[in-house]
Amino acid sequence: MNILVIPGSSSIHGINKQLARYAASLFTHGHITELDLNDYEMPIFSVDKEKITGPQPLAQQFLDQIAQADLIVISLSEHNGSYSVAFKNILDWASRIQGKVWQNKPMLLMATSPGARGGASVLEAGTKRFPFMGADIRATFSLPSFNENFDMDAGRISQPELDAQLRTLVSQISESLKS
Repeated sequence: MNILVIPGSSSIHGINKQLARYAASLFTHGHITELDLNDYEMPIFSVDKEKITGPQPLAQQFLDQIAQADLIVISLSEHNGSYSVAFKNILDWASRIQGKVWQNKPMLLMATSPGARGGASVLEAGTKRFPFMGADIRATFSLPSFNENFDMDAGRISQPELDAQLRTLVSQISESLKS
């Protein structure tokens, strides 16, 4: 199984990158490919720019990575209640090439933040919007208070109940993919 990990932030050491990486590692069978949004930097999308430049090759490369995946694991970074600019810009360019950006791929959609809500606003936005863009969201997970609930040195969730919750979701997704 090819697992595509997409952190929803361009931060090199972002907390959503850590959560997505950990969640993907819980799938026992599979090859993990982790995208770095910094590899997909494009001009800020506008219809005028698109008329001048045409489709962005990096947006096509992003879509090609999705096409090769059997499962997508995303952890969205919340910036002012919504997606990070880097993530949204990639979606904008990619959706002009292929409206169903997520290509009907199974998805584990997550978010985390330093705050108690754990990126709840951006997770809700993704949960509502991504199915229109071809996402088959199998489960969602929010990790609140990242700094208190994630052990950066060990690279895992440190709070047992939250860890068990994520492991259960991963197990359910794994079982559903076998069918």
